[in-house]
Amino acid sequence: MSTATVTSETFTASGTPLPGMRQFGMIAGVLGVVLAVAGFFMSGADRFFQAYLVAYTFWMGVVLGCMALLMVQHLSGGVWGIVLRRPFEAAVRTLPIMAILFLPIAFGMHSIYEWSTPEGAADPGVQAKALYLNVPFFLGRQVFYFAVWNVMGYLLTRWSAEHDRTGDPALIDKMSKLSGAGLLIYGLTVTFAMVDWTMSVNPHWFSTIWGMLYAGGQGLSAFAFGIVVLLMLAQTAPLNRVLTSHIFHDLGKLLFAFLMLWAYLSFSQFLIIWSANLPEEIPHYLNRWDNSWRWLSVFIVVGHFIIPYTLLLSRDLKRSQARLRVIAIWLLFARLADYYWHVAPEFHHEGFNFSLLDAALPLAIGGIFISIFVTQLGGRSLLPVNDPALDKALHHHVH
Repeated sequence: MSTATVTSETFTASGTPLPGMRQFGMIAGVLGVVLAVAGFFMSGADRFFQAYLVAYTFWMGVVLGCMALLMVQHLSGGVWGIVLRRPFEAAVRTLPIMAILFLPIAFGMHSIYEWSTPEGAADPGVQAKALYLNVPFFLGRQVFYFAVWNVMGYLLTRWSAEHDRTGDPALIDKMSKLSGAGLLIYGLTVTFAMVDWTMSVNPHWFSTIWGMLYAGGQGLSAFAFGIVVLLMLAQTAPLNRVLTSHIFHDLGKLLFAFLMLWAYLSFSQFLIIWSANLPEEIPHYLNRWDNSWRWLSVFIVVGHFIIPYTLLLSRDLKRSQARLRVIAIWLLFARLADYYWHVAPEFHHEGFNFSLLDAALPLAIGGIFISIFVTQLGGRSLLPVNDPALDKALHHHVH
């Protein structure tokens, strides 16, 4: 198919794309909310807000990872990003709703962050960080993060829609320039946001690689999510004649690269902390090994890295849509487990503690996100029809 014959109608789905995914999101959202309400009364407010932090950080990581990869694609012009651009943009357009979904963390922060309570604020270690760890500054930072993310996401998706309509090459230049500055802004804001959201759960512990570790994990989550969406789009018109095994082979290789990046950053943090053997740092790992948390630690190593690493070495697997779908879904589950491993042991030092809320809240937030995501995916061409690299993407298997 030549780009000369391509119009926005060529790759616009008739009706709502992925109706099955939208239905799944709605059912998961309703079921998750019902179970979360039950869990709230069974386990209490503290347990609810602590579980909410894990679930929200995971799904927000998918959204932020999509925004970062979207900007990477605008800068690199890679063919891989042409087929993923619309799913990434649809995820980015959920940012206003995701900002609203942060409110329970703000309302329940006294259940999550000991430094936000009068007793915790009196701790000498917390007092030394009080200039940063105080409630008004914390809330002000969150407003700033979400304002920045929403502005960048709005501009990127608006200019992309305009380029679909007009084909104005100046819009490509604008998106590229915004992406260059935007990636730097993303790196800074995500670093501070993850320090605020997850690292400050234990105000006495710190890691200088925390921001990079979360950025790498967000990229892995977003890529796995994007592959799942594309594999579903590949089953029906209009993309069933475009998304070939050659494209998924390349996407599988990039998924493997992000897995390696996450593993490298995770092992680097462990190696540096363990070799330094400083009393203020090593409890982070001791608390996750000296009791029943060790089994989740083993799962992170084996299930999040060794198994998917071994499987993604296979060329045939990366070219098989069914098997690649299983790996991508598995990695999303493993990413959620990794977020849980980062946060939950700080609340449950006695050992592994899983409640109904830990399953219900990822379902609830994920169901809301997926429903809005599918809605945002509709109404636009599923491929950027005026992009200069589209023809190369359509004929990628030839090269």
